[in-house]
Amino acid sequence: MPLSEHEQRMLDQIEQALYAEDPKFANTVRHTNPAVHYKRWIIKASIGFVLGIAVLMGGMVLQQPVVGALGFLIMLACALWGLSGWRKGSGGSEGGAASAPKAKQPRQQKPGMMHRFEERWRRRQEGDG
Repeated sequence: MPLSEHEQRMLDQIEQALYAEDPKFANTVRHTNPAVHYKRWIIKASIGFVLGIAVLMGGMVLQQPVVGALGFLIMLACALWGLSGWRKGSGGSEGGAASAPKAKQPRQQKPGMMHRFEERWRRRQEGDG
């Protein structure tokens, strides 16, 4: 949702005050990219996934099903963690302060399953009335 002119002016004033008060902190915040944080998530999750495979294989070699199940759970948790980071880093969140504001264009959405159900229901009701 775009900001109103008044809200945009207030935000600009706050930004200017921040620069005047603490320019070093403001520069740090401006140049921090949240995508870097999510890339770290993905890297850590990948390492954890590989360790989970190692634990799973170790459980198989040692013929210990509990160890194998633990390895599988580690793999599953790391896969979910990595996918979450991927989704958030690739567009699930808007760009941080470093990105320029973009004009949002209305997205053309294809009618989903619920839309089709509602349309069928509406047609049935109109046919009965």
